[in-house]
Amino acid sequence: MDASSESPIESKKSNSKTPRKPKETVLKQKSPAEFFAENKNIAGFDNPGKSLYTTVRELVENALDSAESISELPVVEITIEEIVKSKFNSMIGLIDRERVDAALYDDFETEKAREKRLAKEARAQELQAKNASLGKKVKDTPASKGIKGRGEASFYRVTCKDNGKGMPHDDIPNMFGRVLSGTKYGLKQTRGKFGLGAKMALIWSKMSTGLPIEISSSMKKQNYSTFCRLDIDIHKNIPHVHLHEKRENKQHWHGAEIQVVIEGNWTTYRSKILHYMRQMAVITPYAQFQFKFVSDAPDKNVTVRFSRRTDVMPPIPLETKHHPSSVDLLLIKRLIAETSKQNLLQFLQHEFVNISKPHAERLIGEMGPDFSSKMVVKSLTSQQLVRIHQLFRQAKFDDPSGHCLSPAGEYNLRLGIIKELHPDMVATYSGSAQVFEGHPFIVEAGVSVGGKDVKQGLNIFRFANRIPLLFEQGADVVTRTALKRINWNNYKINQVQDKIGVFVSIVSTKIPFKGTGKEYIGDDITEIASAVKSAIQQCCVQLKSKIMKRIQAREQQERKRNLTRYIPDASSAFYNILKVMPLHPSKRSRYGDDDVELLEKVSDNLITKETFIEKLSKHVEQVDYEMGLEFATQSGVSEEPRETIYIKPLEAENKKIDLHSPLFVFRVLQ
Repeated sequence: MDASSESPIESKKSNSKTPRKPKETVLKQKSPAEFFAENKNIAGFDNPGKSLYTTVRELVENALDSAESISELPVVEITIEEIVKSKFNSMIGLIDRERVDAALYDDFETEKAREKRLAKEARAQELQAKNASLGKKVKDTPASKGIKGRGEASFYRVTCKDNGKGMPHDDIPNMFGRVLSGTKYGLKQTRGKFGLGAKMALIWSKMSTGLPIEISSSMKKQNYSTFCRLDIDIHKNIPHVHLHEKRENKQHWHGAEIQVVIEGNWTTYRSKILHYMRQMAVITPYAQFQFKFVSDAPDKNVTVRFSRRTDVMPPIPLETKHHPSSVDLLLIKRLIAETSKQNLLQFLQHEFVNISKPHAERLIGEMGPDFSSKMVVKSLTSQQLVRIHQLFRQAKFDDPSGHCLSPAGEYNLRLGIIKELHPDMVATYSGSAQVFEGHPFIVEAGVSVGGKDVKQGLNIFRFANRIPLLFEQGADVVTRTALKRINWNNYKINQVQDKIGVFVSIVSTKIPFKGTGKEYIGDDITEIASAVKSAIQQCCVQLKSKIMKRIQAREQQERKRNLTRYIPDASSAFYNILKVMPLHPSKRSRYGDDDVELLEKVSDNLITKETFIEKLSKHVEQVDYEMGLEFATQSGVSEEPRETIYIKPLEAENKKIDLHSPLFVFRVLQ
């Protein structure tokens, strides 16, 4: 036997020390649907409760966009139906089973834990009985809470119906079953944050329940409606259609009805969902919302109707072209690839705003000798594209106009605030279009004092492209401006005791959201922060004038009340003095003829104490009127106080022209 040969044991030891070879890395690719499924918190689906809220929000905003796109006054019906576990199991064809091994479950209570809980409850009851015998205040014993397991989920059927544009029959599968495909991509003001809409609700439904989404849709003047039941192949990012058919549309209905079953949590997000609906009613008073929550327990049912207050709608947002100062190198390449223009001069003129033909020729001349007006735009090299990008960043361009934006308008904002909050006073302001990073934006603001269901202190309502922002309020530019940059005392407003509502709406072709959830606007953009502060201050100036008039009127009433209170005593004193004066003949020589006549009338009871009371009361009224008239003259008020009135819209359809004002809309019928 060879001495150099290794024993089996030694061979095993040496093999165990040999390092393992790493596996070869394989290049993998994820579809957009798969990415958002794994990172659902980005789209607002952090947990079941937030997912229910976000689903409602996405469906409501899609419904509003659809109705507004055809200038139809929106009617949106949203229903959340609670589905108990047994009903959900029957929907998916699962048979309920009794537990066989109870200790296997997370909510299992051991005998020791049960004894400990019962002993604790017994001690609490004993202490309560002792306090009751001593006459002390006794608190109700809270009901015993069972252990809730991790696996217990709540399911809800969310249905949203609108009277909007509807969807083409053949496009529905791709509109709902293919992530990052839609009609809202383009440079214009949109309500959406990611362009996902109901697609993310479908992904969440597939992840939490496995059930498909159901869509019914019909377009105007279409004699059929479309019904589609589908889900999504997350790995391939394509729709999986279960049923897609045309049905008879006898009622000539147009719009869409979307129904999806998801896991959610109504208990924790009830207030957020109702708060969202209320704020949406504030910013869109021309819409009618019907919200229902339906449960097997009747005491949990909720029905809220937000009525339409006006039929004046904002204009439809227009798609616009890019401003030269807002583009990057990648966007320039994409615009060149998509343009139908042949030469560089035409490309600069027609693909960007605020570049006229003379301006484009000057820019081309500044680019250098390698550029000419007639050079083929698709032949530009990478170096030439970089040169164009550098010049765009350095050259001076006129600011883009705000004609492509669609703000709510002072009239609608004021109506919404009055309709939902019923404040004592309200002021609104709409600023002119301004620019940040080449994108136009408009800031509208409203400040109210007093009202129904309003807490003391600052109540801040934030809107971006006419949708409410409810989360991450503390870091938002509106919150920080209202709390730190506005001196409310200067405007006679008590920041702590008064019920103050601060409403700020920002619309833009690009909202500079912060954070992954896009729930707030940072205050690091100077142009937006300054515009928000200025808009709130303009509202406060209007309110200060109203508050000063109210203070003046209150002081006047107080002065009149004080004078009136002393009239009986003063009249009695005057009368008693005049009554005894004739008893002193030595002083008669100092009296005039009028005085003697007055004393005689008092002696003969022709002038009594009641006469003095009547005369003094008339004098106080006269002085009060003269002081009020003097104040009105000084403050420029030369008319009677005006009351806000609302004219009911005519039912018949008429051709009309609307003349807008911050306080009213004057409608001319033709």
